[in-house]
Amino acid sequence: MMKSEGMRITIDIEDEQMVELLKATGEKKKSTAVNAVVTDFLKKRRSKEFGRLLREGAFDFPMTNDDIEKQDV
Repeated sequence: MMKSEGMRITIDIEDEQMVELLKATGEKKKSTAVNAVVTDFLKKRRSKEFGRLLREGAFDFPMTNDDIEKQDV
């Protein structure tokens, strides 16, 4: 995967929160930890939106779950 240059920003994060963030992500660098959390947040948001669209019937998929499971042999 090609890494983009990204955008440099300055943010204020409380020291205690940064320590907790580094521990939670297992990262050593602050920017890497923040990037990991932002990436995770956006993945969850897209997943939630996809689920909403599924529930609302936004996709027309003719196979049932049983049909799909039969093909998983």
